[in-house]
Amino acid sequence: MKKKSSIWLPALLLAVFLTGCQQNSLDPSGEEQTSGSDTVNLTVWGAEEDEELLRQIIDGFETEYQGQADFQITYEPQSESHCTDALMADLENGADVFAFADDQLNTLVAAGALEPIENADTVRNSNLPEAVLAASVNDTLYALPLTADNGYFLYYNKQYFSEQDIASFDRMLEIAAGQEKKISMEWSSGWYVYSLFGNTGLTLGLNDDGITNYCTWNSTEGDIKGTDVARAMQNIAVHPGFVSVDDAGFVEGVKNNTIIAGVNGVWNAVAVEQAWGKNFGAAKLPSYTCAGRQVQMASFSGYKLIGVNAYSENREWAAKLAEWITNEENQKLRFQLRGQGPANTKAAASEEVQSSPAIVALLEQSEYSCLQRIGGNFWDPVSTFTADTLSGNPSGKNLQDRLDTMVEGITAP
Repeated sequence: MKKKSSIWLPALLLAVFLTGCQQNSLDPSGEEQTSGSDTVNLTVWGAEEDEELLRQIIDGFETEYQGQADFQITYEPQSESHCTDALMADLENGADVFAFADDQLNTLVAAGALEPIENADTVRNSNLPEAVLAASVNDTLYALPLTADNGYFLYYNKQYFSEQDIASFDRMLEIAAGQEKKISMEWSSGWYVYSLFGNTGLTLGLNDDGITNYCTWNSTEGDIKGTDVARAMQNIAVHPGFVSVDDAGFVEGVKNNTIIAGVNGVWNAVAVEQAWGKNFGAAKLPSYTCAGRQVQMASFSGYKLIGVNAYSENREWAAKLAEWITNEENQKLRFQLRGQGPANTKAAASEEVQSSPAIVALLEQSEYSCLQRIGGNFWDPVSTFTADTLSGNPSGKNLQDRLDTMVEGITAP
């Protein structure tokens, strides 16, 4: 069990008396080191797709600190987007080290799950300013930046599409349907659904309390109303060239050639490039038809962070492991194996990263992206709304009523 504890003074004095002349060894930096016979149990949470990478990084950590402790490090797959929910369910027994999306930072800090990073200046000087900002609350650093590319763009197979084709989602859907193929986008997640609402004048964001949301996606005023976006979604949903699938479904479809383009993130760049080879293409998101006009698709942007559980029984070693996972070399390794853009300044500036088509596409899309700053009540109402849309609105509810219900859920206290 992991718990914060206060030490009762008499017990502390007794412990000092009993240990008497025992001394802890110091490493060259002057820090105390545990005996090599001590067992250090650590649990690491990371994305399922990162298992091979994280196991390799953990092996390197154990080799680097060999002899200083008997490490028992366990990796457990945990979705970065749902990390906070899992951790809050049992904070004291949660992972010692965990990867999470930056929009969860405020909640974790408020719950006492994270404490300020001790070597904050070193971290600030080693990482991109935007990544440091994403890992901070009120200018205090609470987590370590891991990636600077938590956004999405368009993957497309050049065998089927020209550069002119990929400017229009409507055109791409026509081409896909004509080839009996699909264009994919995951509508079960509000992360991607934002792309359809985000550049329309309809608003979404985090209130000053850092927890609740404001949202006007059901607005009945303005050039583009909430129902205009919803109708556009209905038209896309029934198109024979469209399919809504999750990450795994996207990669599978790319590999078996049923999906020839899709909205997704850099974390799948390696798999997509391996499948399409010389036909691999990446670009900013296209425009789509809404209220009789072309609207450029928007996107959320964000950062992946590594946190150290404030309740960890081995917090010092957990902090060392977190630093190891996010150091320059391991961020380069993450890019090589997973295609994820580094937050580390030196790693991000490398020629290999700068020449990546996926990273270039993400930079092009950044003009139309918004840092993801939303409260937890956003996700479920959006998923419910889109599931209803994809299934053809079996409830038969009025479209405006459905939008009102979604927004009521998003903005709930």
